[in-house]
Amino acid sequence: MSSIAFIAVLTAALLHAAWNAIAHAVTDRLIGFALIGAAGTVAGAATAVFAGVPDPASWPALGLSALLHVGYMGFLMLSYRLGDFGQVYPLARGTSPWLVAVGAAVLVGETLTPVHLAGVLVVSAGLTALVFAAGVPGRAQLPALGAALLTGGMIAAYTVVDGVGVRASGDPLAYLAWLMVLEGPWFLLAAAVLRRGALPAQLRPVWRVGALGGLMSTAAYGLVLWAQTMGNLAAVAALRETSIVFGAVIAAVVFREGLGRVKAVSAAVVAVGIALLNL
Repeated sequence: MSSIAFIAVLTAALLHAAWNAIAHAVTDRLIGFALIGAAGTVAGAATAVFAGVPDPASWPALGLSALLHVGYMGFLMLSYRLGDFGQVYPLARGTSPWLVAVGAAVLVGETLTPVHLAGVLVVSAGLTALVFAAGVPGRAQLPALGAALLTGGMIAAYTVVDGVGVRASGDPLAYLAWLMVLEGPWFLLAAAVLRRGALPAQLRPVWRVGALGGLMSTAAYGLVLWAQTMGNLAAVAALRETSIVFGAVIAAVVFREGLGRVKAVSAAVVAVGIALLNL
């Protein structure tokens, strides 16, 4: 991929880790995800006004992607309820590059050069090692890890679908705008049904940070969609998952979950994988 696309995906990775940290930090998960989705919807609607409508050829992918994104957010919310940020986040993100590489090869006929394939494998191995930095997970952690794996599967599915859809759309910005409109409001609607009259009071203390998380999420995925029009899907997906390196730092500094030797080595392995992807 080009240097500009490379920088764009790294920026997206940083933004992605930041908005996920916000989602984890809001202790009422439903309220946090409702605000993030609502902010994305508003940003998408505002963008759609001048971006217009993507090519009809992309509409099936757009609809399917919106469903997958809602499922992804649901499993991600469940993961954050059940586990620590420093463990479930890297597992969810580290699972998807392997699946995207297979999906891109099967569905759109992409092939990776041996060097780029090595980069995907090295990045994935480094990210997966972050999961086991504190030792082999026990039985009590299995529900959280299962939810994280399902989240990773959703990530891989919508990445391949969006890679196809954005290329057919003729306009990555229009595709992103309508994706945000279609996927964003559902958790706010769920909160309105479940919380009813208590919802305004629950939203008030955290609406600013939730809105910031939603804008970060929209910007992060917009950069990824644009990069997918210029680079190999598997390579973009693997590079995007370097957000876990940023996530490991956030987990250590913000959530005080620690950054030991294994995590530091794993981050270095990821850096090697990034270098291979950019050759």
